[in-house]
Amino acid sequence: MRLQTAHKLPPIIMDPLPGGSATPADGLNSDTPAAAMSRWAFTFSQQYQHLLDKSTPYVLYRWITFLFIAFVYVLRVYLIQGFYVVTYALGIYILNLLIGFLSPQVDPEFSDGPTLPTRGSDEFRPFVRRLPEFKFWYSITKAFSIAFVLTFFSIFDVPVFWPILVFYWIILCMLTLRRQILHMIKYKYVPFSVGKQRYDRKSAPSADNERLPS
Repeated sequence: MRLQTAHKLPPIIMDPLPGGSATPADGLNSDTPAAAMSRWAFTFSQQYQHLLDKSTPYVLYRWITFLFIAFVYVLRVYLIQGFYVVTYALGIYILNLLIGFLSPQVDPEFSDGPTLPTRGSDEFRPFVRRLPEFKFWYSITKAFSIAFVLTFFSIFDVPVFWPILVFYWIILCMLTLRRQILHMIKYKYVPFSVGKQRYDRKSAPSADNERLPS
């Protein structure tokens, strides 16, 4: 019997399209405006995050930038005499951020684990905030920037008697800070850590520093 051999067809090799894509559909999708906008947004987010990471150690310059943005916003609100509702909402948001900045990451009232040291003989543990300093700065700076942009839209300029808003905000601020201060006094912690505790060498000399008898 004569065996019939099947003829193998030569493999079809597709030329890669510009952009490194081997399929025509992918090549078409990569040229769409949506894909180009997505690539641009991804590149911009990477560069923006890189700038934020580089600005982390420059605490003083970051807060100077915030003070400048806050001054520009306050000056604009003062000159146009409006947007008091936006300012009130901004004040409530800042108060919320401030409470997170002054609060410990683990609330000792609801924690069963290790808490903050209350005596001098306790082990030193630095104060860890619920809202870190960088996130606090970033959030408050972004809030002032958004509020500044909103002042260019008249729809947000709601007519209101602004002294009432100021009075409400002051009362709310006093009640909130009073509760936070009582919490600090009750659990004996200070929301600021100056560094690792140091001991006086004269009061507690080590055995290695003592001279051996000659």
